[in-house]
Amino acid sequence: MNSRSRVVAIALITAVTVLGDSMLFIVLPLYWEDFGLTEVWQVGVLLAINRFVRLPITPLVGLFYKKYDVRVGILLAVFLAGLSTLSYGLASGFVVLLIMRMCWGIAWSFIRLGGMLTVVSSSEDYNRGKLMGLYNGLWGLGGLTGMLAGGFFIDIFSITAVTTIFAMGSFLLLPFIYLLIPKTEEKKAAQEAANKFKNLDLSFLTPYTRLVIATSATMGFIVLGIFASSLSTLIGQSYDAQWTLFGTIISVTALAGAIQAFRWSWEPFIAPLFGRMVDRTDSKHVLILIPLSVSIITFWLLGYVDVIVPLLIVIFVFQLASTMFVTVTDTLAAGAAAKTDSVKMMTLHTIMVDLGAAFGPLLSFLILFWFDLNMVFYVSSMIMSVLAVAWLIYGIKQKKPMSRA
Repeated sequence: MNSRSRVVAIALITAVTVLGDSMLFIVLPLYWEDFGLTEVWQVGVLLAINRFVRLPITPLVGLFYKKYDVRVGILLAVFLAGLSTLSYGLASGFVVLLIMRMCWGIAWSFIRLGGMLTVVSSSEDYNRGKLMGLYNGLWGLGGLTGMLAGGFFIDIFSITAVTTIFAMGSFLLLPFIYLLIPKTEEKKAAQEAANKFKNLDLSFLTPYTRLVIATSATMGFIVLGIFASSLSTLIGQSYDAQWTLFGTIISVTALAGAIQAFRWSWEPFIAPLFGRMVDRTDSKHVLILIPLSVSIITFWLLGYVDVIVPLLIVIFVFQLASTMFVTVTDTLAAGAAAKTDSVKMMTLHTIMVDLGAAFGPLLSFLILFWFDLNMVFYVSSMIMSVLAVAWLIYGIKQKKPMSRA
């Protein structure tokens, strides 16, 4: 199996496992009482707890792979993904759902770190951005399917029916894991991770890599945390449910799911293009400033605009910027990993993305407890502004291309 095939295989497995999680981000903020929840803050905790669980779990994934083949870890992850997804429709109440979200967090630690290490081990400087974009774009198809089905079909059928179908996808994938995940560099990389994490030397954290890690956390916070968890509520504030399609009223969940799905539908095509842009330039700080600047402006507008059509336009522009934001951030991390300690760097990158993504929904719903949704986007815009200024200062201080830092 060549390098591209390995990336495609792990990306498609990831796509199947994220179906339930992406659906939950659309449905839970609007139908939280149907899940047996009693307070709105519980929504934020459920959407965030899986990321907090991943913080201590991710470094231990390498230790697991030291003893077991990588396919054993993927089998465990796919099973846990199916179990957690099935529980979203069958279980009720905060405690049970909390446990299942923690199980999903463990599953994602195995899948995500394995995928990132696969890209690092399968790529060179000339194609790293392209393969990273391909990986992100393909597994995003799972997000596309989960959000579309979560938005449209839950209103037609039921939460239980949709989550059961998604869970069956993971369970049916189990027999094919050994065909899709061969014994290749991923196991070697995982064993390397197990050995290197015994040594907590952080000398690889240069000023450049620290800035990359800060970007990882901010990207997770904005794209995977704040935006993903707030979209349904944001649309619900401005949409009066009067639009129809083939005589059927388009609900808030359907519209929110379709909006999120737009991004996932273009990711397999646009993300590799952005990745090639990164591959061809030494001025990577310029490229990261482009999505950062657009995101700062659009997030500020999201807190200000309350008319549905202009709001959808702003959301569309942000989603385009977020595709570039994710691709450039992952490529910066992969490039730094290739020049330093690859396993430590990619693991730390993954942890910081998870940390940002965990605080996103938690902060969002805590702010909603005291303020309105506008404040969420204003605060987020200011956080991105600080990061943009940091990249500007770093770029000015460097006398050589940042890609060689």
